[in-house]
Amino acid sequence: MNNQQPIYLFAGGRGKTTFSSLTEMGKIIRSIGKKKPEVVVVGVASLKDNLLIYSLMAALIKLSCKCKVRRVQIARPDADIDKAKEMLRKADAVFMSGGDAEAGMRILEEKNMVGFFQDLERQGKVILGASAGTIMMSEKWVRWRDPDDDTTAEHYSCLGLAPVICDTHAEGDNWGELKTALQLEKEGTIGYGIPSGAYLKAYPDGRLEAVVSPVARFVKINGEIEQLPDLLPEEHRV
Repeated sequence: MNNQQPIYLFAGGRGKTTFSSLTEMGKIIRSIGKKKPEVVVVGVASLKDNLLIYSLMAALIKLSCKCKVRRVQIARPDADIDKAKEMLRKADAVFMSGGDAEAGMRILEEKNMVGFFQDLERQGKVILGASAGTIMMSEKWVRWRDPDDDTTAEHYSCLGLAPVICDTHAEGDNWGELKTALQLEKEGTIGYGIPSGAYLKAYPDGRLEAVVSPVARFVKINGEIEQLPDLLPEEHRV
């Protein structure tokens, strides 16, 4: 039987959007149906499992619902990877925190954890991410060998838990990095820009649902990046 769950791709954000995102995360965690579900935070993108960032994130998650939050350590050179895997297997939900997506992916690759997270998703684990954590859960993202030269842009692989290319809370710069990522893709590829406070729900069958706010969409056509109509939340559809 296929127990796969949707993947929850939160933009994260600042100010009031942080708290609206947490409200939505709390709803998802409560829907697990346990009296006090256990959420394990993966902080490899957050300054390599930074304790202060974890402590803040754990406090915020606990404000959103009655749950137990635990920190899994993967980044340290002496990290007990077997212990980390056991914690992740036992968790009711896994949360990928923000920071630096490329640095986080580098750590997961070095620790041979990419396939493990893909197995967790296939086995039906509830997995949420925010900001860089969301990008890590997508198919791929973009980096620059020279930050001042767009011709040096190239893809790097992410976890592929959700079959999308997406960026988060970059509405202020009109999704510039997302457009660069799409330029490296084949014709017809669509990219998604998840604005602050919103999230994208990626179902196992490939369906995508915008939640809270419209999600921007762009497509590569004839070598150019064109904007498509936004993906609208159900309550915004006429």
